[in-house]
Order: sequence, then structure tokens, then C-alpha cells
Amino acid sequence: MTVPSAGAWTLHPDRALPADAVTRDIARTVYAQTRDLPIVSMHGHVDAAALNADAHFGDPAEVFVVPDHYLVRMIVSQGVPHDALGVPRKDGGAVETDPRAIWRTFCANWKLYRGTPTRYWLEHVFVEVFGLSARPSAETADTLYDEISAKLATDEYRPLALFDRFDLEILATTDPATATLSDHAALAERGWGQRIVPTFRPDALLFVDRDGWADDVRLLAERADVAVDSYTGYLRALEQRRRAFVAAGARATDHGHLLADTTPLSDADAARIFDAALRGEVTAAEATAFSGHMLTEMARMSTEDGLTMQLHPGVARNHSGSVFAARGADVGYDIPVQAEYTYALRPLLERFGHDPHLRLIVFTIDETVFSRELAPLAGVYPAMKLGAPWWFLDSPDGMRRYRELVTETAGFYNTTGFVDDTRAFFSIPARHDLSRRIDAGYLARLVAEHRLELDEAVEVAQDLAYHLPKAAYPALG
Repeated sequence: MTVPSAGAWTLHPDRALPADAVTRDIARTVYAQTRDLPIVSMHGHVDAAALNADAHFGDPAEVFVVPDHYLVRMIVSQGVPHDALGVPRKDGGAVETDPRAIWRTFCANWKLYRGTPTRYWLEHVFVEVFGLSARPSAETADTLYDEISAKLATDEYRPLALFDRFDLEILATTDPATATLSDHAALAERGWGQRIVPTFRPDALLFVDRDGWADDVRLLAERADVAVDSYTGYLRALEQRRRAFVAAGARATDHGHLLADTTPLSDADAARIFDAALRGEVTAAEATAFSGHMLTEMARMSTEDGLTMQLHPGVARNHSGSVFAARGADVGYDIPVQAEYTYALRPLLERFGHDPHLRLIVFTIDETVFSRELAPLAGVYPAMKLGAPWWFLDSPDGMRRYRELVTETAGFYNTTGFVDDTRAFFSIPARHDLSRRIDAGYLARLVAEHRLELDEAVEVAQDLAYHLPKAAYPALG
């Protein structure tokens, strides 16, 4: 990491560690044993094409403001329009295009991020990676813009150089099931194939009432070189694409459903619904039933090809129809909803919950279910593990609550370490650092209460930061 120059903006070394002196001292010891471990980033959304191109990043607004829905939504919530932040319109209408003006708007609103994880991540990036001279503000905006721009123009700040500098041992991208994987193939030819791997994301093909579904099915048939004119052909094509992902180094699948329902259909009913979807006559109820059925089918396929299955339900996408119509997805309007897991996952777990060939990692952004449903399920079914606090919960207090809610029932070893779930490449070290600090603090409290010995706390911290994610996402083949 960059060492800030004399007089530069600095961060407190004990940030996010416990406030009381006794526990903080223990936490320092624990954190010191994880701080420099390599990063295992197995669930993220960095663009494989950008990594393959390895070109210089754009300007500060393009890198930090326009694509970051965490950052954008906070400023929009205060009445600043998307246009002022340069978020493009689907119709090509006018928005702010001056990157310096966009950056100034962000800096002038820096105080909005006080107390948020976005503040922590950005401070880490600005200080530890860029060595900036001052905090963002209306007064410092232009100076900081120039400092960042100067760094981004150097070869040391290109993606693959930063990959090594961040000590990323492995990073998984997230790719549609119909992806050509050409960028991964090119990266593999240059020796990056074991460090940058794809993840199979079939959502677009599993929601049969989605606009554009039929086009995606035709593309699936082309990519798989399998006729997809029947439910049987559809399954064969999905299985073939999974094999292509495994051959490209994939270790996992990723499923972002609204509900966690895994109720299976009979082959006849699944075929009937699939045929209706091909004709454009499927009902919403049939489509919902089919998507739940396909989660159990995805679990079956995982028992056969070894891909770890990741499931993260409970998000109502594009809550504002008008914003979605104007600007599309991923601009800050995805909102959590309640999700039930105990009965929803029962069909899948009845069939595969004790299968040694399945690894199912379940995430949620409804923390009320951590202790009531998810920890008890993961605490008994060998195939199921708990995913990290995710999205709206990947905050300091959200991570603390997670450990408090799940550990007594599921322990540490039915969890799978941290995932950063981000497109923001520069923030990956910041997010993992925060997780390691919070876990150090939680473990320090157990030591201070004489519930763990210090050597045990260090071992657990190292497992959470490094060994458990590697075990949860093993290399295949």
C-alpha cells in the first residue's frame, strides 16, 4: 500500500476496533495476525474485460462516483438529481459530463457519509491507496481531483499492477451463463487463470417471464451448441455451460432470487411451464414456481460438477419504476424485503442437505433471520453454510451483529469468511480490512470474557479471513 507522505491525511490505526482499552489491546493482537494475509475475493462484480484490457482507469468521477450505487443513492436522497452525478439516461438525454464538476458535487456532500461503511471504504482508498493530502470537501475538491488523476495516469495504478499490490490471491468475477468467457481465456493465456476466475450467474435464464428471456434462451442454445426447444434441451444446455465455466476455472454459481423457495416441480409441470414461456404465455405464478424449482435443479447440478452454490434472496430490484425506465438498473433503488428460509429451503435440503458433494452458501440482507432461521439451518445441515453480512449489512455494526446472532448456534466454522460483493475494484482491500477488524474485535471480547484463549482467537481470525473462504470455494478439476 502507499505510505502517505509527511503531513498528509492519515487514519487512526485502531479504527473500527473496540473502544474499551482492555478489549482493544487484545483486538490489536488478533488483527495484527490477519492484517497482511492475502485477500481471497470469491464473490464480486469486477469486470473481467477491464482486468483483461489492463488499461489505465478513467478520471476520478468515472472511477469513484458515477458507477457506485452506494455513493450515488446517498447524495440522491438529499435531493441532488442523478443528472448532476453524471448517471447516464437510457434515452441518451443530457446529464453532467464534466468529470470535475461531478467530483465537486461528491466532495461538497462528503459529510453525508459520516457513520456509513462508504465513508470507511473511501477513506481507506483515499489514504492507503492514493495518499491524498486532505479530506474531501468543497474547498479541497480540485486539489484531490488532480492528485488522484496524477496517480491514475501511472502504470502502477493499472488494474493488474494493483491486483498484485492489493495482494489479491484470487478474485472471482460474476458472469452471465451465456458469457463467451473470452476475457478469462485471454487472462489465462497470460498466466492469470488461477487468480482471476469466472462465476456462473444464470438468473436471466431462470426467470421465464422476464423481458428478453426468449432472446437469452436463443443465445444459450448458441453458446452451448445445444437445441433448446424443450425443457430437456434447456437443462442440457445449462449443464454444458456450467462445464464450460468449470473448464475456465469457475468455482461457484451465483443466484439472486427474490424468494428462497426451492419447491420442486414434476418434470411434466416444468416442461409445461417452459413450453408456455417459449410461446410467451407463461403466468407470473408459473414463472415464480419455475424459478424456485430451478434452484433445486441448480443444487443437483452442483452435486455433479462441484460448483459451490451461492444463494442471496430478498431484494426488490428497481423499486422506482420511473428511475428504472429512465436510467436502468443498479443506480441505488434495490431495496431489501423479508425472506423466509426455514420452509423455503426445506425441499432442497431434504434432498441434498446431507450430500457431501453440495456446498450451499446462503446470504441474506434481512438480519432478523440470522438467529431465527439461517444459523439453526447451517448449524445442522452439512451442505449449508452462512454467507457473510452482505449489501446493506456489510457495515461495522452489521458485521458485529452478525457474529453475535449466528455464532452461538452455527459456530464460526459453518460460516465462509468475507465477500466484498463489489464492482469498485479499489475498495476491495478496504472492505476486507474492515471485516478483519470487526472479527478481531468480536474475538477479543470473547478472550476478555475468558470464553476463548488468545491463541484460539488468532486461529479463528485467520480462518475467517483466509482459510474458510478457500475451503468454501475449492478449485475444481
